[in-house]
Order: sequence, then C-alpha cells, then structure tokens
Amino acid sequence: MAEDKKQDKMEERSVDEDKEVNTNPNEQQEENEQVEPIFAEGDKTDTLAEQQTDENHQAEGTDEQKADETAELKARIEQLEKELDEKDNRLIRVQADFDNYRKRTRNEIEAIEKYRSQPLATELLGVVDNFERALQTNVTSEDAKALLQGMEMVYKGMLEAFKKEGIEPIESVGKEFDPHEHHAVMQGSDEQVESNIVLEEFQKGYRLKDRVIRPAMVKVNQ
Repeated sequence: MAEDKKQDKMEERSVDEDKEVNTNPNEQQEENEQVEPIFAEGDKTDTLAEQQTDENHQAEGTDEQKADETAELKARIEQLEKELDEKDNRLIRVQADFDNYRKRTRNEIEAIEKYRSQPLATELLGVVDNFERALQTNVTSEDAKALLQGMEMVYKGMLEAFKKEGIEPIESVGKEFDPHEHHAVMQGSDEQVESNIVLEEFQKGYRLKDRVIRPAMVKVNQ
C-alpha cells in the first residue's frame, strides 16, 4: 500500500508539471514573437549597412571614374594645344616665307624695270667708244671736218639718249680711286698730286642709275 501511494504521488507530480508546461502556451508564443522582431530588426540593420556600404563603394567608383575622365580630358586638351601651337608656328613660318618671296619678287621686278636698258647700253658702249676715238682725229679738209661734225652730233644724241635712261659717264680724272668705279691698269708718279688719285683715263666708265655697268680704265698716282 505504501508503494502504491508513492507511485500515485509521483504520477500526480508529473501531471502537475505537464499542466505547468501546457498552461502557458500564449507566453511561449509571445516570447517567440518578441524574438522574431529582434532578429528581423537586426537583419534590416544589416541590410541598410550593406546598402550604405554599396553606395559608398559606388560613390568612390564614380569619383575615381570622374578623376580618370578629368585626367584624360586634360591630357587631350594639352595635346590639342600643342598641335595648335605647332600649326600656328608653321603658319607663321609659311607667312614669313611668303612675305620674303613677295618682297624678293617685287625687288626683282623693280630691278628688271630699273635696269631694263642695261643690256642695250652695254652693247652700245663700244659704239660710243669708237665715236670718241674718231672725234679725236685731226683733219684738214672741209669735207672731213663736216663729216666729223655729223659724227659729233650723232655721238651727242647717243649720250643724250643714255642720259634719259639714267646712263651717265663716271668722272675719273682728279678723283680718288674707287675700286667699284675704276679699274687701274697703270700707276704713275706725280709729286704734285696726292697718292691714290686718278691721273689719266684710258676708257670711260658708265653708271646705270646706281649700278656701275662698266668701270673706267685709269692710271692711278702712287
């Protein structure tokens, strides 16, 4: 009998424990509900943090991309400026070459116009020399004198034509020797005349405006 009572008490205690466990199902549910939001809120925080991290990475990537694009643009601008400077310098050189060519061409045209009569004058100088030598001939007859007068008129007419074209004889005798205008073929010794002075002229020299077309053949004092 004592063992039966003891058994009954143990069964009653087990039943009571089961009741205690089963009497609070709502509390167990509430605890579960409280735990779930905590985990949910934690997950949400982790998601926001990950999103913020992704946004930061994207912002950093965008900044780096912008920096690279800016560097490329600066390099491109520097290259274009360098090419522009080179083209400007080339254009300046071409313009300078063209200006020089234009000036040179203008000078050549002016020289051609200025000295256009030089070839003809050079050919006629020999004729003028012959007239001068002929006019120095001594004649006695009236016919010869009349012939010389006619030759002198032609000679003066040629000199006048030369003068209109800017061709004039170079003064030599009594002038200081100038290697650009005189060609010394002899030297003399005259104590009454200073050194390097032209004593005698053997052939006249001629100048076309500012250009010597034939130097005078002269004798110069030592």
